[in-house]
Amino acid sequence: MEKSILVVNSEPNDINTIFKFYDLAVAHQKKVSPQQWQGFSKDLVKQEIKEYRQYKILVDGKVAAIFAITYNDPQIWDGKDDDAVYIHRIVTHPDFRGQNFVKVIINWAREYAKAAPIDYIRMDTWADNEKLLQYYTSCGFEHVGQKVVEPNSSLPKHYEGITLNLFEIKL
Repeated sequence: MEKSILVVNSEPNDINTIFKFYDLAVAHQKKVSPQQWQGFSKDLVKQEIKEYRQYKILVDGKVAAIFAITYNDPQIWDGKDDDAVYIHRIVTHPDFRGQNFVKVIINWAREYAKAAPIDYIRMDTWADNEKLLQYYTSCGFEHVGQKVVEPNSSLPKHYEGITLNLFEIKL
């Protein structure tokens, strides 16, 4: 039987689930990387939910993955003002890993772009993660460069002083 996969907006009552997913992601990052997320502000996530920029992927009604979007990312993308959707903080529950949710997100973004002025789908990840670089390019993203984040930026703490790989899909 085929699984039902839906991408829907997160709701205020999803906040605990979202932070549980972040905790699961950090636990996984500790196993596979010297770098980990340093936590996120509940106010930030509540604002994303309010602005319909926090999403969940449901598989047969269960939350399988989460992600957030924004429409500009000037500190990472050097102020590019192209019409774009920037994908952030993709987290897949361990029970659902390996199900290619990045491709689900790309398909969602392509559909989303039909109703919004979006020319690019963009994302970033730590540059020292070769496995993610290969995975994102296999999903259709083009690796378009790197960005060194300066210390004391206003970005979350885990961005400070690191190099990021930048990816985009031209629509």
